Amino acid sequence: MPGHRSKSEKNKGENQLRRDPYEVLGVSVSSTDQEIKTAYRKLALKYHPDKNANDPKAADMFKEITYSYNILSDPDKRNQYDSAGFEAIEAETQDLELDLSSLGAMSTMVAAFFSKLGVPIKTLVSATVLEEAINGTVPTHPLALGKPVSRKVEKQSAHFFSVRITEKEAQAGIVCRVQSAEKSKFKLLYFERDENGGLNLALQEDSAKKGKVTIAGMYFLGFPVYKLDQQSSLMAKKDPDTAFFRKLEGFQPCEITELKAGVHTFAVYGDNFFKSASYTIEILSTASFVNEKENLRAVEAHISTKRTEISKFETEYRQVLAQFTDMTSRYTKEMQTIDELLKQRHEIQASYTTAPQINSSSSSSKKRVILKDDKKAKKKWYNLHVKVDKRKP
Repeated sequence: MPGHRSKSEKNKGENQLRRDPYEVLGVSVSSTDQEIKTAYRKLALKYHPDKNANDPKAADMFKEITYSYNILSDPDKRNQYDSAGFEAIEAETQDLELDLSSLGAMSTMVAAFFSKLGVPIKTLVSATVLEEAINGTVPTHPLALGKPVSRKVEKQSAHFFSVRITEKEAQAGIVCRVQSAEKSKFKLLYFERDENGGLNLALQEDSAKKGKVTIAGMYFLGFPVYKLDQQSSLMAKKDPDTAFFRKLEGFQPCEITELKAGVHTFAVYGDNFFKSASYTIEILSTASFVNEKENLRAVEAHISTKRTEISKFETEYRQVLAQFTDMTSRYTKEMQTIDELLKQRHEIQASYTTAPQINSSSSSSKKRVILKDDKKAKKKWYNLHVKVDKRKP
């Protein structure tokens, strides 16, 4: 009968069976984030469960593609894999990435429950929506600059908008912002049109809670504007220090920094688990926002500099923290040693005497006897028998 394998042995066996993530996605070690993202989207669309309902091999391939992308799309995990392979990556910490349109009602409820508990669940744009966009069969609504539009999109569906930009407006900069007063979850998407007229997903921004609304935005201003890659909130609960030092690592520069004159396509994708998403979309030319543009440029540059500074500061902080831990440990030991020495000193000094030592127990018993006698005396004094002559005079 075979012996029971430990968890580490099982993981080691599984790691040996896994294919290289670069091989799975068909990219090289030197591939850029955008190249990896493009390769992933093509493969995910090809092997998506919606298109391969009765093909278990395609389902396994889809899982392998998603797992590989989860590693290579995260800078920390990619560095860990490049340096030490699968052994450096804990599979249990991988964020869930789901296409809600392919889940049943029960699975959707389970995913919603874990999301409420704070478990990070990445959702995918429905393969149906992406395929219709590639085939050029999605209806597109024209949107004028500076004219917000409010609508409601069904879950796992998308509304497509087209906007025409002049050369002057493109040079000034373009901003697209979407917000939901009902705190709906949605994705802001930007598509590039290919030679055949199809739309390929180029950028994606998930909504995030900001005060009483959820917001997502894209900024094409001619300089790198960072977007926040939402990190697991569990890190902050487990290790606040690590959460702080990794906070700016979640900021990644947008792959596209400017738009050219012409027609551009954006979309709002409903990302709620069960209900439709209400939203307002607005696309602006930043020609009248000169100060805001320069202020944002300065802040983005400061963020880039601060990321480098925080990385160096972390090394210093960890060293000082280790020294502080050693000092507090020594403080506790030294305090215990001093107390013990003073106790020994007192006992030795107390031994220098020829008088019998006072027994604390006997002295306390004597006190009790004295108190008892006093009580009797008092009782006797209050109970004096006084003779009274009752005879009349």
